[in-house]
Amino acid sequence: MGIRRSSYVCLPCRVSYKQGYEHGPEHRCPRCAQPMTGVGTAFQPPRRRDAEGWRVLSVLLHAGIRFHARGCCGEGSGYRPRTLSEVKARVAYARRTGEPLAKALVRPVV
Repeated sequence: MGIRRSSYVCLPCRVSYKQGYEHGPEHRCPRCAQPMTGVGTAFQPPRRRDAEGWRVLSVLLHAGIRFHARGCCGEGSGYRPRTLSEVKARVAYARRTGEPLAKALVRPVV
Protein backbone atom coordinates (compact mmCIF):
# COMPACT_ATOMS: atom_id res chain seq x y z
CA MET A 1 0.00 0.00 0.00
CA GLY A 2 1.45 3.36 -1.02
CA ILE A 3 1.34 6.76 0.59
CA ARG A 4 -2.17 8.05 0.96
CA ARG A 5 -2.63 11.28 -0.91
CA SER A 6 -5.27 13.78 0.05
CA SER A 7 -6.90 16.26 -2.32
CA TYR A 8 -6.79 20.00 -1.81
CA VAL A 9 -8.88 22.54 -3.70
CA CYS A 10 -8.78 26.24 -4.42
CA LEU A 11 -12.39 27.32 -4.99
CA PRO A 12 -11.63 30.70 -6.64
CA CYS A 13 -9.23 29.10 -9.16
CA ARG A 14 -11.34 25.92 -9.55
CA VAL A 15 -8.33 23.64 -9.24
CA SER A 16 -7.65 20.46 -7.30
CA TYR A 17 -4.33 18.85 -6.42
CA LYS A 18 -3.46 15.58 -4.71
CA GLN A 19 -0.61 15.89 -2.24
CA GLY A 20 0.87 13.61 0.37
CA TYR A 21 0.54 14.41 4.04
CA GLU A 22 4.27 15.13 4.24
CA HIS A 23 3.87 18.57 2.62
CA GLY A 24 3.03 20.19 5.97
CA PRO A 25 -0.11 21.61 7.51
CA GLU A 26 -0.80 24.39 5.01
CA HIS A 27 -1.11 23.95 1.27
CA ARG A 28 -1.11 26.99 -0.98
CA CYS A 29 -2.57 27.26 -4.46
CA PRO A 30 0.15 27.38 -7.11
CA ARG A 31 -1.99 29.79 -9.16
CA CYS A 32 -3.05 32.43 -6.59
CA ALA A 33 -0.93 31.50 -3.50
CA GLN A 34 -4.02 31.46 -1.25
CA PRO A 35 -4.50 28.63 1.27
CA MET A 36 -6.18 25.58 -0.19
CA THR A 37 -8.90 23.51 1.50
CA GLY A 38 -8.28 19.86 2.29
CA VAL A 39 -11.13 17.75 0.96
CA GLY A 40 -9.99 14.18 1.65
CA THR A 41 -8.70 11.12 -0.14
CA ALA A 42 -11.93 10.05 -1.93
CA PHE A 43 -12.50 13.32 -3.79
CA GLN A 44 -13.24 13.61 -7.51
CA PRO A 45 -13.23 17.26 -8.62
CA PRO A 46 -15.73 18.72 -11.07
CA ARG A 47 -14.39 19.92 -14.40
CA ARG A 48 -13.08 23.47 -14.30
CA ARG A 49 -15.86 24.76 -16.59
CA ASP A 50 -18.58 23.11 -14.49
CA ALA A 51 -19.69 26.21 -12.57
CA GLU A 52 -22.63 24.41 -10.95
CA GLY A 53 -20.39 21.57 -9.76
CA TRP A 54 -17.97 24.02 -8.13
CA ARG A 55 -20.86 25.90 -6.52
CA VAL A 56 -22.21 22.64 -5.06
CA LEU A 57 -18.70 21.80 -3.83
CA SER A 58 -18.44 25.23 -2.20
CA VAL A 59 -21.70 24.66 -0.29
CA LEU A 60 -20.50 21.23 0.88
CA LEU A 61 -17.11 22.50 2.02
CA HIS A 62 -18.60 25.50 3.84
CA ALA A 63 -20.94 23.09 5.66
CA GLY A 64 -17.88 21.14 6.83
CA ILE A 65 -18.36 18.11 4.59
CA ARG A 66 -15.25 16.34 3.31
CA PHE A 67 -14.58 13.32 1.09
CA HIS A 68 -12.77 10.69 3.14
CA ALA A 69 -12.68 7.03 2.14
CA ARG A 70 -14.72 4.69 4.30
CA GLY A 71 -13.99 1.11 5.25
CA CYS A 72 -10.93 -1.07 4.81
CA CYS A 73 -11.12 -1.20 1.01
CA GLY A 74 -11.05 2.56 0.34
CA GLU A 75 -14.72 2.73 -0.57
CA GLY A 76 -16.14 6.10 -1.55
CA SER A 77 -17.13 8.75 0.95
CA GLY A 78 -20.87 8.10 0.77
CA TYR A 79 -23.59 10.18 -0.83
CA ARG A 80 -22.84 13.77 -1.82
CA PRO A 81 -25.25 15.97 -3.84
CA ARG A 82 -24.05 16.80 -7.36
CA THR A 83 -26.58 19.43 -8.51
CA LEU A 84 -27.88 22.68 -7.07
CA SER A 85 -31.42 21.29 -7.11
CA GLU A 86 -30.29 18.43 -4.85
CA VAL A 87 -28.58 20.93 -2.54
CA LYS A 88 -31.68 23.15 -2.45
CA ALA A 89 -33.90 20.18 -1.61
CA ARG A 90 -31.63 19.21 1.28
CA VAL A 91 -31.38 22.78 2.57
CA ALA A 92 -35.19 23.01 2.55
CA TYR A 93 -35.38 19.64 4.34
CA ALA A 94 -32.92 20.84 7.00
CA ARG A 95 -34.95 24.01 7.60
CA ARG A 96 -38.24 22.10 7.71
CA THR A 97 -37.07 19.36 10.09
CA GLY A 98 -34.42 21.17 12.13
CA GLU A 99 -31.78 18.61 11.11
CA PRO A 100 -28.25 20.09 10.93
CA LEU A 101 -27.38 21.18 7.40
CA ALA A 102 -24.24 19.03 7.19
CA LYS A 103 -26.25 15.92 8.05
CA ALA A 104 -29.07 16.80 5.63
CA LEU A 105 -26.59 17.37 2.78
CA VAL A 106 -25.16 13.85 3.01
CA ARG A 107 -28.57 12.16 3.41
CA PRO A 108 -29.23 10.09 0.25
CA VAL A 109 -33.01 10.51 0.41
CA VAL A 110 -35.01 13.50 1.66
